[in-house]
Amino acid sequence: MKKFSLMIAGVLLLQPCLASDNFTLYLVRHAEKQADSKNPPLTQCGKARAKQLSTLLSTANVKSIYSTSYQRTMSTAAPLSNKQKIAIKNYNPKQLEQFSLHLKQRKENSLIVGHSNTTPQLTHLLSGQQVESLSEDDYQTLYQIQFIDKQTVLTQFMQPLVCSHNK
Repeated sequence: MKKFSLMIAGVLLLQPCLASDNFTLYLVRHAEKQADSKNPPLTQCGKARAKQLSTLLSTANVKSIYSTSYQRTMSTAAPLSNKQKIAIKNYNPKQLEQFSLHLKQRKENSLIVGHSNTTPQLTHLLSGQQVESLSEDDYQTLYQIQFIDKQTVLTQFMQPLVCSHNK
C-alpha cells in the first residue's frame, strides 16, 4: 500500500511538469472600426465586441496579451487587459514568422489581436492548418489553437454578437 501511495504521489507531482507544455492561443481580428481613416477607433459595436471577448476569455487563464500598435487592435485587447491586469505587448504584423516562434517558445495562454489579413496568416503559421481569409466585414471569428502533448488542435468559434458595421 505504501509503494502504491508513493507511486500516486509521484504521478501527481510529475503531472504539472508534463502539463507545462500544454497551452492555448486565442487569435482574433480587431473589433468593428469606424469609417476608413489611417488609424480609426472602434465603433460602439466594436467596443461591445471587445467587452464580449473579455467575458468569453475571462476564465481562459490568459497570461499574455499581444496586439499590433494600432488604436483598433489595442482597444479590442483593452477590456481583457484591464480585467486581468495584464499589460498589452505590441508585435510587428510584418514579422509573423518570428512572432509565431516566440509564441510557441513562451508556451503560455495568450490572446493575440491582429487584422483581417494577418490573423489567418498567423493562425496558419501556428497551427500548420490552412484557414480561410477574413472578409472586411468579418469581426466574429475567434481562433483557438491548443498545443496538447505536442499535438496542435485548431478550433474556430464565432462570437455571438452581431451588429451592422455602421454602428
